[in-house]
Amino acid sequence: MVNRIVVGAHYGLSDWLIQRVTAVVMAVGSSALAVYFLLHDDMGYDRWTALFASQPVRAFALLFMLSLFYHAWVGVRDIVMDYVKPAGVRLVIHVLVVLA
Repeated sequence: MVNRIVVGAHYGLSDWLIQRVTAVVMAVGSSALAVYFLLHDDMGYDRWTALFASQPVRAFALLFMLSLFYHAWVGVRDIVMDYVKPAGVRLVIHVLVVLA
């Protein structure tokens, strides 16, 4: 019988799932915006203000931006945790990423 001692923060599956969910949100938003661009030739200031005057578009734009920031944060954090071993250097990099 093999007894494994599991160490770590145990959030790999939830981070993986969050990465996928935020990627789907961003893909849907990007696709919807691309279709809107294809259907409307003249994208001037008045067209942009009309588009973002709609409350659902504003809400989805906010959801898109939050998904983008969280997706990027999880990705950068995982890369730093995987490849930067000294805890002090890792902490400095995390703080710099948050402040950037």
